Amino acid sequence: MLTPDQARDRAADIVARAARAGADAADAVFAADAAIDLSIRLGALEDVGRSESEELGLRVFVGRRSASVSTSDLSEGAVTALVERAVAMAREAPEDRWAGLAPQERLMHGAPPLLDLDDGGTLTPAELRELAAAAEDAARAVPGVTNSEGGGASASRSIWALATSHGFAGAYAATAYSVSASVLAGDAGNGMERDYAHHAARRRAHLEDPEEIGRRAGERAVARANPGRATAGAIPVIFDPRVGGSLLGHLTGAIAGQSIARKTSFLLDALGTQVFSAGVTIRDDPHRPHGLRSRPFDGEGLPVSPVALVENGMLETWLLDSGSARQLGLEPTGHAARGVGGGPGVSPSNLFMEAGDVPVATLIADIADGVYVTELIGQGVNGVTGDYSRGAAGFRIVGGVIAGPVAEFTIAGNLKQMFRELTPANDLEFRYGTNVPTIRIEGMTVASG
Repeated sequence: MLTPDQARDRAADIVARAARAGADAADAVFAADAAIDLSIRLGALEDVGRSESEELGLRVFVGRRSASVSTSDLSEGAVTALVERAVAMAREAPEDRWAGLAPQERLMHGAPPLLDLDDGGTLTPAELRELAAAAEDAARAVPGVTNSEGGGASASRSIWALATSHGFAGAYAATAYSVSASVLAGDAGNGMERDYAHHAARRRAHLEDPEEIGRRAGERAVARANPGRATAGAIPVIFDPRVGGSLLGHLTGAIAGQSIARKTSFLLDALGTQVFSAGVTIRDDPHRPHGLRSRPFDGEGLPVSPVALVENGMLETWLLDSGSARQLGLEPTGHAARGVGGGPGVSPSNLFMEAGDVPVATLIADIADGVYVTELIGQGVNGVTGDYSRGAAGFRIVGGVIAGPVAEFTIAGNLKQMFRELTPANDLEFRYGTNVPTIRIEGMTVASG
């Protein structure tokens, strides 16, 4: 695999070629990845795979017209043809008065922040097999586990580079490791249920012990076996941190610049207003050391920095790339994100809701009848109206304590009201790309299937 400097130079070279071919402006992305993953089921090797890829993406501008092309064929002839095709396509494209590169004066210069994303290591198939087997063995050893969907482990290293024709060139590398286990409990005629556990880390040294991951998967599956039915009605709903992060996904979709510019957001007029209860703060931190979504610059070459999206319940900012910022008459916020193909969109980095003040036990202590949700099913969310309805599974809450498992029920509400009725517990942990503590939302509509 190329080094980050070589990847940066590869992206800069194709930008220079585009300028010579007649582009008024251009940017290019170079992405390389090498990964190996392995799965075990019932103690036997089930699958092992290795992938390596190198891809190049080019976006060119001719006046206010633009075109994007990409290729995995990096031969000299293919790259030359790619550049010529991109410029020809741009000349025939419709004009877009909002299109263009990021403001030159806003580009990142100087040394990037030290984010500790790359430990330079790798794992052999034998090492991955040992991790996967240990996770599955620990899960199957939990009393009550009756079958296994397997244990898995993976390791990868990737490089991402961006160069623009108006003065930016940068690249960085990142490693990633993961271990998982998924098992079943109960029997086919008496409420068999599955559950899982996994952990991912940028550095091998930070990966949890596979035995702990497996034990957690087994205990979760056993706890969910033989589920009953949830109580129907308007009752409090508790979101486990594993699923509560999805609520922040609905928030970021609603405050994305494209949604605001197109007037397709349920938070269209909410900037600077109270959208959550006063105790809720939501932050985005691209500089988190060895964070799963840390990055030194955004998808347009702008510097990134920690920011509060919601401060004490108040919505503080949109998420803007340069195109949506121009359309709204604002400045880009450093949240541009892009793949190899196409232009940039927006995305947060390490997104999290700050911990609240109360323990989980206190959060549920006054709930006479409610549900604790550990799994969400389906995509029943309307980004324009905020209407929310999803299938769910989890546990009943009876008399302030978590009781037996329940399944096949739906939870419904409207995200505007859900956000205002949200209370976070004090148990925030940083385990995923998006992290939240346990969350309580009042008065959601629960219906049994």
